[in-house]
Amino acid sequence: MKRELSGIKAVAFDVYGTLVQIKDPRRPYRRLLSTLSDMGRPPRVDDGARVMSADVGLAEAAELLGMVLPSDVLGELQAGLDAELASVSLFEDVLPTIRSLKARGIRVGLCSNLAGPYAAPVEALLPKLDAYAWSFVVGAVKPEPRMYAHLCDALEVRPEQVVMIGDTLSADYEGPLAYGMQACHLARSCASPAKIWGSNLMQIELLIRI
Repeated sequence: MKRELSGIKAVAFDVYGTLVQIKDPRRPYRRLLSTLSDMGRPPRVDDGARVMSADVGLAEAAELLGMVLPSDVLGELQAGLDAELASVSLFEDVLPTIRSLKARGIRVGLCSNLAGPYAAPVEALLPKLDAYAWSFVVGAVKPEPRMYAHLCDALEVRPEQVVMIGDTLSADYEGPLAYGMQACHLARSCASPAKIWGSNLMQIELLIRI
């Protein structure tokens, strides 16, 4: 953990791997892409981004990619998705960190690449926040600048007044810095190559200066 984050008016968090964890991972969307490949559709490098940039469930995701799933296959994938979503839980440091930030008058938002069904469990576990930049709403994925622009507009602050915190270097650290935001990499289980990083959220919260 190094250096301070100064002039901060808002904090934006990544979600999965940062605020919440999936205790029963089934990877239904990854299995969907594998199934489509088995059905004869060659995979493409932007498949994941396309699915996360549209508000679609599993059946609609397959149709978006030009395929229709057999009902039995769809049922199996949906069961896996339901089990995965039911196992979503907060990391222990999340609520204390959010409460502390809000008590200091700092706005709090979320900025996450995810398929549409994954938003609801998160919103159910967290208090109402100041802004949400979901990829399936914005129509883009981090590190595309549109995601950070949407976030800053929703928070009603300039990019340099926002710190992005997340566990993915390219999307949550390098991308925000390139857009003009401040950023801190969350590395819960190992050291980070980032200049500003921490191993838990409460540790990172201590770096933030208004």
